Amino acid sequence: MELWELVAREAIRETVASYAHLVDSGRFDDVVELFTADGVLEVKGREPAVGHDGLRAFFRGVGDDLAETTTVPLIRHYTSNLSIDVVGPYEANARCYFLALTETGVDHWGRYRDRLVPHDDGRWRFASRFVRTDGVVPGGWAETRV
Repeated sequence: MELWELVAREAIRETVASYAHLVDSGRFDDVVELFTADGVLEVKGREPAVGHDGLRAFFRGVGDDLAETTTVPLIRHYTSNLSIDVVGPYEANARCYFLALTETGVDHWGRYRDRLVPHDDGRWRFASRFVRTDGVVPGGWAETRV
C-alpha cells in the first residue's frame, strides 16, 4: 500500500467520524460541508437530499423533529466495522454499520454506504451517502419517521 492511500484512508475515517459528531451536536452547516457541492444523501424510502441547500434543509428538519418529539433532543450515532475501498487517488467507497441512541436508549440501527472524493483542502467528502435503517425499537423516535 502506498503512502497516498494510507493518507486517504485516514482522511475518510475522519469524515465518517465527523459526520456522527456533527449531526449529534446539531452543527448542520458543518455536516453539509462534509459533502461535495452536488452531494447526495439518500435515506431508503425517502426523497434524496441533493446539494448543500437540500442537505441543510434535510438536517434541520430532522433536528426540528427531534426537538419537537422528545423531551431531551439528544441523539448519538455510533459507527462500527468501517470498511474502505480506495478505488484510486480520486475516489473511494466505504461502508459501515450504525447504531443510534436517544434519551430512552437504543432507537434504531442500520448501514451507511458511501462514495467519497478528495477535496482541494485535503479532506475527503461524501459525493453520496446511502442510509439504510435495518431496524427500529417499537415506540421509539425513529419508528415515527420510517
